[in-house]
Amino acid sequence: MLGTSRGTRTLPWRVLLLIALAAFVLFLPGRMSTPPFDRDEPRYMEASAQMLETHNYIDVRFQDKPRYLQPAGIYWLESLAVKAVGMEHARTVWPYRIPSLLAMTAAVVLTAVMGASLFGPMAGVGAAVLLMASVLVAAESRMATIDSCLLLSVLVAQFALVRALTDREAGRVTPASTALLFWGAVGCGLMLKGPVVLIPSLATPLVLGWVERNLDLWRRLRPSWGWLVAAAVVLPWCIVIGVVSHGEFFRRSVGVNFLGKVASGQEAHGLPPGYHLVVFVLAFWPGSYFAASVLPQVWRERRTLPVRYLLCWIVPHWVVFESIATKLPHYVLPTYPAIAMLTAGLLAQSGVLWRNGPRVRWGRVLLGVYAMLWGLVGCALAVAGPVLLWRLEHQFSIPAVVLAGGVLPLVGLAMWQIWRAELCYAALSSAVAAALLYVGLFTVVVPRLQSIWLAPRLVELVQAHKPCAQTQVYSVSFSEPSLVFLIGGKVVLQGVAQAAQAMREHPACTAALVDVRERKAFMEALGADASKARSRGTVAGLNYSNGHAMAISLYTLDSPVADSAH
Repeated sequence: MLGTSRGTRTLPWRVLLLIALAAFVLFLPGRMSTPPFDRDEPRYMEASAQMLETHNYIDVRFQDKPRYLQPAGIYWLESLAVKAVGMEHARTVWPYRIPSLLAMTAAVVLTAVMGASLFGPMAGVGAAVLLMASVLVAAESRMATIDSCLLLSVLVAQFALVRALTDREAGRVTPASTALLFWGAVGCGLMLKGPVVLIPSLATPLVLGWVERNLDLWRRLRPSWGWLVAAAVVLPWCIVIGVVSHGEFFRRSVGVNFLGKVASGQEAHGLPPGYHLVVFVLAFWPGSYFAASVLPQVWRERRTLPVRYLLCWIVPHWVVFESIATKLPHYVLPTYPAIAMLTAGLLAQSGVLWRNGPRVRWGRVLLGVYAMLWGLVGCALAVAGPVLLWRLEHQFSIPAVVLAGGVLPLVGLAMWQIWRAELCYAALSSAVAAALLYVGLFTVVVPRLQSIWLAPRLVELVQAHKPCAQTQVYSVSFSEPSLVFLIGGKVVLQGVAQAAQAMREHPACTAALVDVRERKAFMEALGADASKARSRGTVAGLNYSNGHAMAISLYTLDSPVADSAH
């Protein structure tokens, strides 16, 4: 039996159902009303949409270019979700986000199951609450990207590890089904994001075996034949894509994408070690303070099996991604369930008053400073909605203010409870604050930030003023993937010269989206036809991907066909 012997180690199915329902409802708001988040999400959406259009489920493409970054698993899942709801012919955002919603909901439930197995039922519930309330999880669950599904595959593999660990402690034989579950999850992770899944899944049992000087847990996973299960999942597609791409997929995905991130910062994301620790206070908020508060107890109980197992899950993965050059917050997301379990498990042991904090003065001072920083982050998140609406849209939103007014007192209450060392109550108060915060942001604030949603407004402008039914649109100044997806993939992302040439050659059915800063160069490239160019409307706003303010106009050339169309 893992952990202490207090009580049962399972959660009733009714409790698990309630946890699943709570996570599903918390992750649901904003899914339909929020446009695609540039840049990664619409790339996945567009590639999946093209899969459905071309029925080519092997060679993943974004427009006419191969997308050889990772295997096809996520595109299959998104295509299946879109087809399941019968919207494969519409460029509607929400169906592509279904896999992330379901995967993150399942991840929360598995976290509760594993937390209960390691520390008891209350810890399981607490771990689920800390995970579902975290900022990064709230964001990733709403995006049609890989990370939620990858997290689920990691958790399924870790669930199999916990079962094997429980069998070991009870002196039972681990059934082959547990090994099949582990290696099957590894295979699914490989189909989602390649070798990334191997870091938490293989490092955990191997590092634990090295720490304990005992590889019995690893042997219980039947590695002699288990790897064949993972290979059976991923190898067929690898063989076919290798033939179709003439080996180019492996050169790009492994040589350029995976190893390139290790050696240098890709897409301006190169940052020094320590980045993930710095952003943790925000990314895991509100659980970040409570995770920091249990660190002294983690050190004192590092030799107990549940703590040791979770450290062997967290530390190797964290070290690897602090060491590589490219850094993004979601790279350490696979450690968040383990951190939630460790935090909730140790807090649950203390009861109402927390008495297991730092015993030296400098430790208490550091934790106090961290608590103040945590409180400031909470307050900043609470007021972010009204402030953004006022600064970007010049709107005073009463609903946003009311929601902020509900979040701020809860953050203050949590700070008071932290001061009184009532950390369990503080965790609950801050989790409720986080739930209110996300509902407010994704239902009231984010959909109203029209100035940052350039792509939907540009598509509306094109649809309202395109000169003919089959207009070829050139986007000179705005090349974000959200525009490509929302316009149905029918947009050419090229420069001023190419757009001007196309308009001269096909004036009746060609249009160009040009920012005010490139208008002069565009008119010069049109030459004698510049006098025929007409602006059909302008969309102004902020491209949040690069921070540039833009005023993009739709230009067409006067022609008999265009005039008759209007």
